Amino acid sequence: MQKLSKELLAILACPKCKGDLDYNKKENKLICKKCRLAYRIEDGIPIMLIEEAEKLN
Repeated sequence: MQKLSKELLAILACPKCKGDLDYNKKENKLICKKCRLAYRIEDGIPIMLIEEAEKLN
């Protein structure tokens, strides 16, 4: 599992609402609290497709 750089995390935004994303290190996902979506990270690359995002409860 590759760690995301702080520089990349600083510029990424939710593709749906353009809001901030939180990095969940344990699950290796980017979380948008506003949209309640989780974007997975594969091989150090965030998958920022809305239709691929996991909906959170």
